[in-house]
Amino acid sequence: MLIEQYEIRLESPPCDPGSERWSAFARLNTDISAVLPYLNARLKGAIYDHKAQVLTWRTGGRAVSVRPYEIAVSNLQDRAEAEAIVKRMVDLVNETWEQRGQIQPSLVKREPLRALDVYKLLPGSNCKACGQPTCFTFALKLVAGQANIASCAPLFEEVYREKREQLLQMLESAEMTT
Repeated sequence: MLIEQYEIRLESPPCDPGSERWSAFARLNTDISAVLPYLNARLKGAIYDHKAQVLTWRTGGRAVSVRPYEIAVSNLQDRAEAEAIVKRMVDLVNETWEQRGQIQPSLVKREPLRALDVYKLLPGSNCKACGQPTCFTFALKLVAGQANIASCAPLFEEVYREKREQLLQMLESAEMTT
């Protein structure tokens, strides 16, 4: 087991004092930098910066970052949720470390999915069929994991087949498929 002990600190986001959402910071007693390339290989939607020794990704509407002595998670309701989510992240790190013999580590630095890149592949008709006021709003929601590509009915028309295939490939690379 790589992580055996940690302490959790909760903070209100500094840019939003009085917020009802919290960020949790788990201070680790062990340097876990050796597991980061294995996590990077396992979490295809993650952004890994080997030089800075930080791995970030989004899951369940939360941003998660893992550094050598810290796991940080944003968008939490309270301490109980923070403890549960941090424990899940610690378990993921420990499980990945235990399975490292079967995982090819990766130092690849993936680029984050950008709303503008997604938008360029949408029909651009602002038809509102997806439930959003504009295609760009839909792209923003899609990148944030708050919308499903299947909601864009026009995209699944034959005329948009090439753009749809490009977009589906882009989403799959970022592990954000439908």
